[in-house]
Amino acid sequence: MEPSQDEQLEPSLSAIAFGPFQVVPGARRLTREGAPVAIGGRAFDLLLALLEQPGRVVSKRELLKRVWPDQVVEEGSLRFHMTGLRRTLGDGEDGARYIDTQVGVGYAFVAPLARPVGEPPAAAALPLANGSGLLGTVGSLPPRAQLIGRDADVAQVCEHLLQPRLFTIVGPGGVGKTSLAVEIGHRLAAARDGAVRFVDLAQVEDAGVVPSAIAGALGIPVQAEQPLFVLLAHLRGQRLLLLIDNCEHLVDAVSALVEQIREAAPGVAILATSREPLRALGEHLHRLEPLAFPAEHQALGLDELLAFPAIRLFVERALSGNTGLTLSTADARLIGDICQRLEGMALPIELAAMRVASHGVQATHTLLGERFSLGWSGRRTAQPRHQTLRAMFDWSYGLLAEQERLVFDRLAVFVGPFSLQAASQIVADQALDPLDAAASLDQLCAKGLVTVECSDALASYRLLEMTRAYAREKLLLRGPQQAHALAFRHAAYHTELLGQLRGTPQQIFNASARLGNQLGNVRSALEWSFGPHGDPGLALPLAAASTQLFLHFALLVECRTWCARATELLQLGYFGTPTEMELQAALGLVLMFTQGNNEAARQALHRALEIAEQLDDRWSQLRLLGRLQIFYERIGDFAASLHWAEQAVEVAKPMRQPEATAVAASLAGIAYHLLGKQGLARQTLEVSLRNSLPSERSSTLHYGFDHRNRTGLALARTLWLQGYPDQARQGARQVEREALALDHAATYCIALVWTLHIDIWSGDLDNAEQGLQAFAQVALTNAFAPYVAAVSGIRAAIDIRAGRPANAVAALEEALARLHGMRYELLTSYFEIALAEGLIQSGEHAKALAQVEHTIRHCHSSGDAFALPELLRLKATIQRALAPQDHRLAQATLEASLALSDAQGSRSWALRSALDLAELWRQQGRLAEARQLLEHHRAQFSEGFDTHDLRQLDLALQRA
Repeated sequence: MEPSQDEQLEPSLSAIAFGPFQVVPGARRLTREGAPVAIGGRAFDLLLALLEQPGRVVSKRELLKRVWPDQVVEEGSLRFHMTGLRRTLGDGEDGARYIDTQVGVGYAFVAPLARPVGEPPAAAALPLANGSGLLGTVGSLPPRAQLIGRDADVAQVCEHLLQPRLFTIVGPGGVGKTSLAVEIGHRLAAARDGAVRFVDLAQVEDAGVVPSAIAGALGIPVQAEQPLFVLLAHLRGQRLLLLIDNCEHLVDAVSALVEQIREAAPGVAILATSREPLRALGEHLHRLEPLAFPAEHQALGLDELLAFPAIRLFVERALSGNTGLTLSTADARLIGDICQRLEGMALPIELAAMRVASHGVQATHTLLGERFSLGWSGRRTAQPRHQTLRAMFDWSYGLLAEQERLVFDRLAVFVGPFSLQAASQIVADQALDPLDAAASLDQLCAKGLVTVECSDALASYRLLEMTRAYAREKLLLRGPQQAHALAFRHAAYHTELLGQLRGTPQQIFNASARLGNQLGNVRSALEWSFGPHGDPGLALPLAAASTQLFLHFALLVECRTWCARATELLQLGYFGTPTEMELQAALGLVLMFTQGNNEAARQALHRALEIAEQLDDRWSQLRLLGRLQIFYERIGDFAASLHWAEQAVEVAKPMRQPEATAVAASLAGIAYHLLGKQGLARQTLEVSLRNSLPSERSSTLHYGFDHRNRTGLALARTLWLQGYPDQARQGARQVEREALALDHAATYCIALVWTLHIDIWSGDLDNAEQGLQAFAQVALTNAFAPYVAAVSGIRAAIDIRAGRPANAVAALEEALARLHGMRYELLTSYFEIALAEGLIQSGEHAKALAQVEHTIRHCHSSGDAFALPELLRLKATIQRALAPQDHRLAQATLEASLALSDAQGSRSWALRSALDLAELWRQQGRLAEARQLLEHHRAQFSEGFDTHDLRQLDLALQRA
């Protein structure tokens, strides 16, 4: 038989069959044995409302709202249309029973359905794209569990997320918010390859680290004072779905943060779970109700009972825990009673089902009845977050033996995952043997109170957030002395655990990666150790041991906080110890990144080096000398920078290790380059490269900087100055690619800014424009203040090189002022040279002369001598402009520039000065001398003929 036209209207909605009747919702048609049945519109709406929730009592209020949504209707109208519906169905005739009345409450559809209500609509596709590729897809989502009774919720939320918005799933603890969010995430990720990221805030106890926690889940390294700005910069322009789970204990912080994310990144959809609304601007709520359960279960059969999602969930979980379990109709009715007492809450149902798997239905029902016969009536006076779960946990707790209760209470000390070894050592004491503790942990897992994560051997156990809250209350009832002893063992254990972070840089890197899931426990241990009831003697070694972990995950602000607090307690007997050395070393490094090159950073690094020398720890000396050399380089004290580099060379010599030689030679070679000793710089830098291994992230994190990367960049600049522009550009590009592969933002910025210099010097302004865009993106995204200030200066330098000085001069002056304020002087000479060129192009020669003379004095005082030949050339240009008839002064200055270029081995600077001097001689009629000078310098070059300066040389030779 061909389908009717009505059936073709709604092919996605299946017919609902019961008895001789069939309902087609989309066509609004009721048939009996295939023949159409006349039914009123209100009666049909009532029938659909009851069919959507078979077996469940639908309240009169709900039915009135559904059928008469915009009208005020008396209950008499409801009774009238319900009577007509029963008459139409023949309810009560020949024993047929379809609709049951619960006096004073509502109505329920009680007949068995021949087939379920139609298949749930497919999850709506969320139009997400990976954007820049920064963020992945489903990889960060937890595994999905079998979801029962939530198809309508999934479909509704997916539909609301068709357009990016803030959506919060709200409901009491244990109702299944997380499971629903995870399922939605998986469906939307699969729909159209949308980017989805999952953030669990259960391990975050401090509202201040919420931005860092979300950034960490997104794989965003935060190396700035304001992690929020870094997070927003990364999300701007992205299209993804961000799932933020367990927000209730941080609701104020999350509310403020999601508002800022939605404002800065409108393409980011946010799905949060919380026990209460975030009350954020633009928030949409989905209130997740408990799973449906039968209000009256005694008269229902097995199939009717299994139609209720709460009972189906219970039975599925019980059977998974004991496949040999068999259930009778009487058992199903007891389960219906258990689900009713647990009010359809998913988590309590699952835990109760686990008890059924081990204790049986009858025993579990008996215990439940005994324990909760009075408990349910008093739950409304409890705290809101415990109104249902407290009663369930009290019951679960009552099933435990005394030793199991003790272990359960003490597990509250863990924040996030923990290992069997950790539980055995921390939970055990003089009264509890570690083996007994491990056995009790195993029983707690079997009884569903502890979750097992078998994929991670190091941290394979975990208490759910609400379970930990309950256990913590029980722990506190045991008295402060026991809680204090437990917290001490917890902190001591994690101090010892972090002791694994030693050895080679690669070993430290691997150990840090393994311990990443212990950040919650480390933070908790630090908070207790430094707290009013903690142990200061344990706080210092714990803080020192945790520095490597925080540095590994780029949590620099957090690292700085703990190091600063620890250094205030050094009088407890840690002066001059390896503990103080690690604290001071980390503090100096993170201060450089987060607060600039200030005095506190300098003092910390000097103190760390002093201790390393006293301990005769040469590897630590080398690491700290590298940080000091870079610190003084950044503040523009190049003579001091050379001092620390040469000291590193002396430290490395007796070590006779290629890595030590490579690091020390890198420091010295860079110092020589900046001081203008290009021949010695090249020789030393090549020694460094011959002894260094390929760049690895582990080495970068260990030293704080990637020394091989900096070596390659300095060598490229040296080669350009020596007259090898092709080799310089090729080398710089290679280093830039390696820096990008390291996934270390600071290293990549260093590579870009030095490569940009070579492009601008060579006249490759198109490449410079592309490099500047990448540099600006990384600097802004990571909130690197000095590099952000440098962006406008480099853009101005490009404009001046292109002959567009109009707005560039002011931009350079502003950039220099900002960099001076941050004590970042590494780019000072470069920018001041560009500023002088801009002033010359603008005709402001007097101001340009004052600027050049100021920069020359600065270079002499700081030791930044590599740029002096170019500064002398610019000075000669200004002298010619101010005294066009007097060539002697300009000629003498150019000859001084040539002499200094030759002394430094800087053929490229010499070429520029030779071009200017030849032009000066040509104007004087000294054509032969001019041509001879140009030919001499032309012979110095064997490559780079496409560069700006060599093209100018060819033109000058044609004129001569």
